[in-house]
Amino acid sequence: MLLIASGLSMYLYMFLFLAIAPAIALMVYVYRQDPIDKEPADLLWNLVLRGVVAALFAGLFEQVGMAALGLFSGLDPTSAKFTVVSDFVVVGVVEEGLKYALMARKTWNHPAFNCRFDGVVYAVFTSLGFAAAENVMYGLTYGPGVLFSRALMAIPAHMGFAVLFGMLYGQAKLLSTRGKSVSGALCVIVGYALSVALHGLYDSAAMVNSESSGAVFMLVVVAIYVIVFIVVRVAARHDRRFGGDGSGQAGARYW
Repeated sequence: MLLIASGLSMYLYMFLFLAIAPAIALMVYVYRQDPIDKEPADLLWNLVLRGVVAALFAGLFEQVGMAALGLFSGLDPTSAKFTVVSDFVVVGVVEEGLKYALMARKTWNHPAFNCRFDGVVYAVFTSLGFAAAENVMYGLTYGPGVLFSRALMAIPAHMGFAVLFGMLYGQAKLLSTRGKSVSGALCVIVGYALSVALHGLYDSAAMVNSESSGAVFMLVVVAIYVIVFIVVRVAARHDRRFGGDGSGQAGARYW
């Protein structure tokens, strides 16, 4: 009995490692890229937990959204067209919206938010918390075999969505502290729209079987890796502090 329990414990540890380690590795990567002020650990882990909460609630909101889309769109829920539309207007909108709302409530007025790249860090930690929780759920549902492919594609994809939003979220805060609240609001809207668009494109290309979907999916994966490993470095090199004295200002709120 002790050997069985020990074997189950080892299996559980290995399962959790495969599910969570890729997300943690990318968190460490983006944390090390932060060039000016490293963000406080308690804030970052709070954002990870908010990402987990977003993942737990996303399924419920998506079920409601899918039902509403099926009712009002007139599309056949089993059709490829419904899959593509739902990946953009339900899955992308819900998942990226939940991440943003929970992240922004915690970070916008936080005193540590005093540099533009901080927006990338906050968005990535929230999104990877979401991705880690989602990975655990996928592994429990479909078996640990799916975790290898998700480590190479789905986990970096969530970070890629977050980087797009985080860059413009940080720019929005910079503009807001300078009294340019309208421009800041536009940055938030554009950042959210871009993250939703990339999320929808990734999901729909992965889900739909067609002659062109495989090529589109590979192009999206390549774009995501460029965002994760090149765009992040460029954004870090061009980081800017909000105030000359290093203190952030609250600025306008966008929720």
